[in-house]
Amino acid sequence: MPPAPLMLSVSGCRGIVGQSLTPDVAARFAAAYGSILRERAKGKRITIVLSRDGRAGSQMVHAAAIAGLLGSGCRVVDIGIAMTPTAAVMTDHYAREERTAQDEYVAGMVLTASHNPQQWNGLKCLFAEQGDHGSAACAPPADIAEQIIARFRDPAANLFVQWNDIGGMVADASGEEAHVDRLMRAMEQSGLTDNPAQLGRGLTVAVDSVNGSGANGARLLLESLGCDEILHMNADGSGLFPHPPEPTEDNLSLPGGLCEAVARSGCDVGFAQDPDADRLAIVADKGTYIGEEYTLSLGAMALLEAHRSRENGPTSLVTNLSTSRMLDDVAARFGATVLRTPVGEANVVEIMKSNHALAGGEGNGGVIWPRIAYVRDSLAAMALTLWLISPQGAGRGSKRPLSSVVASMPSYAIVKRKVDIPSRDAAGPAVAKIAQAYKSHRVDTRDGARIDFTDTPAWLHVRASNTEPIMRLIAEAPTKAAAEKILDNAAKVIG
Repeated sequence: MPPAPLMLSVSGCRGIVGQSLTPDVAARFAAAYGSILRERAKGKRITIVLSRDGRAGSQMVHAAAIAGLLGSGCRVVDIGIAMTPTAAVMTDHYAREERTAQDEYVAGMVLTASHNPQQWNGLKCLFAEQGDHGSAACAPPADIAEQIIARFRDPAANLFVQWNDIGGMVADASGEEAHVDRLMRAMEQSGLTDNPAQLGRGLTVAVDSVNGSGANGARLLLESLGCDEILHMNADGSGLFPHPPEPTEDNLSLPGGLCEAVARSGCDVGFAQDPDADRLAIVADKGTYIGEEYTLSLGAMALLEAHRSRENGPTSLVTNLSTSRMLDDVAARFGATVLRTPVGEANVVEIMKSNHALAGGEGNGGVIWPRIAYVRDSLAAMALTLWLISPQGAGRGSKRPLSSVVASMPSYAIVKRKVDIPSRDAAGPAVAKIAQAYKSHRVDTRDGARIDFTDTPAWLHVRASNTEPIMRLIAEAPTKAAAEKILDNAAKVIG
């Protein structure tokens, strides 16, 4: 059996609990982060907002991370089981609203392995520097992430402080309320609605929270929006995933799953969160899975409509190289531009901040709305999707079927494949072959190789994953058959 991988990247640290992710590894990674912050803080007191995605077996990682953070001199504000975007909101809250002295440096950490299977866990870092609308917390930029990794790997690194500088710890259970309150205010401030508490009137919504951290926040949001009925599945707080946790069509179409529940109950929409609730997949009326790629485009459509109604000027959206060109088509309707970055939330956010983008995200169901947080946020995606179909929103007095909204959007087929590799470095030769074979087309090598074909509205992206020991091959074309053919040809090139 091959050794269990420890994944270190811009997404933080991920491993298999008890194998590659041990108490020593978790504590050392947390302490490495704390020591980097200690240098950046330049004498200020460091406060770390800490959350976890609630998956069963996370207590060890939680305790070890606290030990590492305290040992490196950080004060810990433990907000318990909470969504990744909630941790970002609370990091902003402590950095901007709760700070009582100028000698405070605030950051965050989330204990999660996102969509990875049950036996995985990880540590994700959040910085709180620069931003718009009072939000700043996000994954650290690539250069800082590399410093954290290097510090973690350095056996001679000075990670810990003396006894008299050890940090303290407090608990704060107000995260979900703060998150939903910020979202409700943003709906008003952005011009989407004057009364967000009425947005859900006449709507029946189903939610699959995969027994993860998003359950309470999702219910609180939908109740706050005034939804008529909420069918909440897999929200028992056990942290045991009732099905594979990635919100894909296969996983949500299992017997008794979300697609079936939406169709059986006549719901207007179904929402599926991943364990840390930063991603959202959507099921339309009649139980049709519409795919995670639609989540960002739907959210962008709502925000662009509100932006135009307030007679604001041109704006920009930001996404990565692996996201559907559907977003470009939606942006073109409103005179907006789309900027693309290498895959990774940190890369998207860096360009969002520097361009003051209206919104951004990734095609894995991740909507980033700076008015809420500079991380992907399933609650924001829910609210924006509901606005598109609500009589009190874009429906202008009558309910719009989500299927009709989707039908009005450009349609492409995106196909994704995975290939196991021993390490990220093993993807290099395959990427080089792809870049060479398709050099007559537009080639972007910032993150693997993305090929934009000059003779057809299609693209191919081949790259190593940031979070799993795999290589990803993604193609998009007007039809599924055309996308499959692109991937078949790419596989032949790689050999």
